[in-house]
Amino acid sequence: MPTPSSTPGRSGPDRATPGRPHEHREIAESFGGDAERYDRARPRYPEALVRRIVAALSGPDVLDVGCGTGIAARQFRAAGCRVTGVEPDARMAELARRPDPSVGMEMDVDVATFERWEPGERRFDAVVAGTAWHWVAPVAGVAKAARVLRKGGLLAPFWNVTDIPADLAEAVADACDRVMPDSPFDFRAALTTSMVDGYQTYLVKAADVIRENGGFGEPEQRRYDWEFTYTRDAWLDVMPTQGAFTRLPADGLAEILAAAGAAIDARGGSITMPYATLAVTARRT
Repeated sequence: MPTPSSTPGRSGPDRATPGRPHEHREIAESFGGDAERYDRARPRYPEALVRRIVAALSGPDVLDVGCGTGIAARQFRAAGCRVTGVEPDARMAELARRPDPSVGMEMDVDVATFERWEPGERRFDAVVAGTAWHWVAPVAGVAKAARVLRKGGLLAPFWNVTDIPADLAEAVADACDRVMPDSPFDFRAALTTSMVDGYQTYLVKAADVIRENGGFGEPEQRRYDWEFTYTRDAWLDVMPTQGAFTRLPADGLAEILAAAGAAIDARGGSITMPYATLAVTARRT
């Protein structure tokens, strides 16, 4: 099971980005509005996933695409890797650069989208992306990964995804309808259908893009199932880091959080979220 942060939480890939999420740059670059909360609320990835990726590498150099505040990067650094980050939000990158007491020195983080990032002569043994690859243009991202990977290197995007229990989903959907009546996004459909199933489909499409790009071996897909029980306050700490809510005015966000809190109170003050961590990997030929 993933080791959560001190106030654990994770929503799974953001629910307000249907179709082609990489085109919604205003959402993709909104998470730094509260980078400290983001880093605090979102949990780590399964250690089994990290160990499997690291064991498959021929060298220690890892590029973390969309590294955010450095959550996945810290795990790979703790596993003995040298990690470079690429992150479009300078606020997130600043936090990611902070020295990690468990591994010492600062991490190098370049502020850029992956598509526009210039690696120079740098090459890597792995390109990873923790719940971030959907913000990268699919074809351009795979081509850039192929360019910066050494022969035999690994491309490995992965996502934490959760299906919100029905009672909480309905309460939040009702609040979203009140707060955002003119939103182009169908929050009710997004909240009440399986995100895990949706992202299984996304993984198939991501694998197809890798396969069609050339330069990679046959992609492999893996799934790690786990769950986490949140207190009311812990889950309400997660929600403002979700893409659907990062740009909401304070009063609107407060109404949605109040609705979610009431639903969790009705459950006795805690809620268990079922998660799946989904990964697709492919080796550079």
